[in-house]
Amino acid sequence: MNCVICGELVRKGRADLGYKTCLEHGDEQAKSRKFCIAPMHKSNYMLITNRADLLGINNKGDIVK
Repeated sequence: MNCVICGELVRKGRADLGYKTCLEHGDEQAKSRKFCIAPMHKSNYMLITNRADLLGINNKGDIVK
């Protein structure tokens, strides 16, 4: 399998795990991902990946926009 970005050969073990990029480009993609873990009022922790969702959460569990 070849990397979808540069066309370089992707190692078999990496391709078997479902990765479509070479190690170099996979590392770049991983560093560009941003997320935040926010504690929710009377609930558990939530993984927030969209900044707009984080801005609308207040400390009482309601969404304010």
